[in-house]
Amino acid sequence: MIPYWLLVTLIGLAAGVLGTLSGGIAVIIVKKIKNKLLSLLLGVSAGIMAAISFLDLIPEAIQEGTIYTAMIGILLGMAIIGILDLKFPHRHFSMTKDGCGKYNKHLKTGILLSIGIALHNLPEGVAIGASFMVTFQIGLLLSILIAIHNIPEGMAVAAAMCVGGVRSKKVLLITALAGVHMGIGAFIGVALGGVSPWALSVSLGFAAGAMLYIVFDELIPDAHRKAEGHSAIMGILAGILIGIFFIELLH
Repeated sequence: MIPYWLLVTLIGLAAGVLGTLSGGIAVIIVKKIKNKLLSLLLGVSAGIMAAISFLDLIPEAIQEGTIYTAMIGILLGMAIIGILDLKFPHRHFSMTKDGCGKYNKHLKTGILLSIGIALHNLPEGVAIGASFMVTFQIGLLLSILIAIHNIPEGMAVAAAMCVGGVRSKKVLLITALAGVHMGIGAFIGVALGGVSPWALSVSLGFAAGAMLYIVFDELIPDAHRKAEGHSAIMGILAGILIGIFFIELLH
């Protein structure tokens, strides 16, 4: 029987690697995902993440500890993701239709983006690990959502590196490696959550804070930026309803 911490670590690793790698594959093979579909996916992810944060992670954090330990965790989650967001670039959705080219002016951008994404994936992995301490199903759902969230980030890295003249195989390797830190973060999250009820409370609060920052700073704005018609708001509302349904179903 595989240890629970190892299973969570492997799931976190898969979420990070498959998410960013899928973005790289999309750029090289598909070239460009339709804006309407991307807007809808980002909106649904945002709605589900918000519902899980408010209706599951935060109440569970308060129940395991106190309102104060939960708030400390939430503030830590928001602060760490916020600092990384300010200090390191990790998003850039301008795409090229020409595939991998021979120009090097965007190579530095691609390298910086891959480093930024890798650093962002560590606290996001912690959020995944902590969420698995609520229920396995909630942790798995958040892992899938964060993997979806990582697809456009992988696209950003791949697009910049393709224009910078990097070969396709190396582009895919770099986008995959950018997601590895999520596995490390998942291990940290599940390990901290198992220390004590108060540590679990802070960890769950951290997960909620990190998720809410991602929802309101990245997913919702990007969903609207890519929207065609009402695709963004329809995705967000659908995501909230799906999140509520799953939470009720799992409990």
